[in-house]
Amino acid sequence: MTKASESLRVRVGIASDQGARARNEDFAACLAPDTGRPALLAAVADGVGGAKGGRVAAETAVRTFLDAQDELNPLRGVKANAVTALNAINRWIHTQGQADVALQGMACTFTALVLRGRQMHLVHVGDSRLYRLRDGKLVRLTTDHVAPPSAMRSMLTRALGAEPDVRIDYEQEAARAHDRYLLCTDGVHGGVSDRAIRDELDRRDAPEETARKLVEAGLAARIGDNATAVVVDVVALPDADQFDLESAVNGLPIIAAPRSGAVVDGFTLGRMLSDGRYSRVFRATSGADGREVIVKFPKPAAGAEPVLRLAFLREFWIAARLRSPWIAEVIETPLHQRSALYTVMPFYEGETLEQRLLRRPRVTRTEGVGIATKLAKAVAALHRAGVIHRDIKPENVILQPDGGLKLLDLGVARLPNIEDFPASTVPGTPSYMAPEMIDGQPGNEQSDIFALGVTLFRMFTGTYPYGEVEAFSHPRFTRPPASVAALRPDLPSWLDQVLLRLIAVRPAERFDDALECIFALEHGELHAAPGVRRRRSLIERDPLRFWQTVSAVLAVLLLLMAIWR
Repeated sequence: MTKASESLRVRVGIASDQGARARNEDFAACLAPDTGRPALLAAVADGVGGAKGGRVAAETAVRTFLDAQDELNPLRGVKANAVTALNAINRWIHTQGQADVALQGMACTFTALVLRGRQMHLVHVGDSRLYRLRDGKLVRLTTDHVAPPSAMRSMLTRALGAEPDVRIDYEQEAARAHDRYLLCTDGVHGGVSDRAIRDELDRRDAPEETARKLVEAGLAARIGDNATAVVVDVVALPDADQFDLESAVNGLPIIAAPRSGAVVDGFTLGRMLSDGRYSRVFRATSGADGREVIVKFPKPAAGAEPVLRLAFLREFWIAARLRSPWIAEVIETPLHQRSALYTVMPFYEGETLEQRLLRRPRVTRTEGVGIATKLAKAVAALHRAGVIHRDIKPENVILQPDGGLKLLDLGVARLPNIEDFPASTVPGTPSYMAPEMIDGQPGNEQSDIFALGVTLFRMFTGTYPYGEVEAFSHPRFTRPPASVAALRPDLPSWLDQVLLRLIAVRPAERFDDALECIFALEHGELHAAPGVRRRRSLIERDPLRFWQTVSAVLAVLLLLMAIWR
């Protein structure tokens, strides 16, 4: 089953007052998230004092910025859209300030907060500010663009419209539920200390009430300026989306593979379970709760980093969206608390299906049908979530002592809306890959069904239906698959037909989906057609005797040919 999805939920309060000034040159606005806009957009601007048209500049900047974020391509990301919008706004304000006498020299400060997915983005020019209160600690996230203290206090070094071009500050960080943000002009922070701001925010009054009290405190300081405050409370964050995960994964370094005994972010690494070309896997203990886990680290490799990051991105994506009793869980740990790129999953007692196939006795019909049904349910769970596994094989199946089953290794899965691997590196294990994947296609539900079929065929018969395929070789699918009846005469004919349908060369001849396969496995006995199994040929019953007979016949023929000559 998939996790219930959460959406971005916020509460916002805005207050603004002209104070002792003749007019209010501040402007603030907010666009709350809704069904058509999954992000929160909040911005505040302060018209530069002494210049004509300060209010026009401030209101134009805020309104245009908020409107532009809805119209620009969301696939470009927040930073690219924000910079594009502010550069255009800056040029317009500067041009108007040069051309229109009534607006001569107009300019403004600008600070914006964008909450998209699980990330906070800030865009900033001038001396308006953005603060964040988290766990009772106040942090100022912006830097004032003002002249050094020895110069005039109020002289800005950067503002929208002051110059033809503008340098824009941009920052991004992970947001958290219950964060509280404050955007304010210098009419607030110029007269209210950071400690007083923290105390007011930490009272956790309603956002409108907090914003109003901060504005009143700023005016009470009598610094002679307008005062504006916007308070944003993060009530809930949505499930991680593609942009969040890509940002987080790309921001984590790939470190030199650690060794047993090392402690990484609280995980004490124990026995090394595998050490492959691209990853190293450990059994480990979590320092947080003492839980036994598996930790997998990518290995630094020249030219392989983009592919490695894609693989780990897939595992993070699936962890955020999918829950199934048949799929190995990836434990979500806060990405902002990690020092390196790695994945964590529970430690599952048991053995892989590959290990089971290498020991006696061989898998019985009853045992095998049970394993096949559970594995098909794992595949069905992935497909319902839009996930294509692309590497189903016995090594990636854990058989648990209590009869449970877990399908592992989702690092090469094909996911909706997530960038795929380059065509030259289509993932999979050749012996289990469907003909269409061998030919370069990226894989779909039908190719997973083929890999499921090869896995089950090998489980029951001990061999591959079309032969084992070496790396970089091209298998031949023109010959019929190996005979299940010859290899396992104890299997019923209905199971024979299920296996042959799973491994059909043409996708259209396979099961339409994994659910159909589950039904066939669970109800095969009930729907089996009556009939007598054909008499097996001599080569099927006794291959040695067959070839001895053929050799004898050939010897006789050669002797007769010699006599006739």
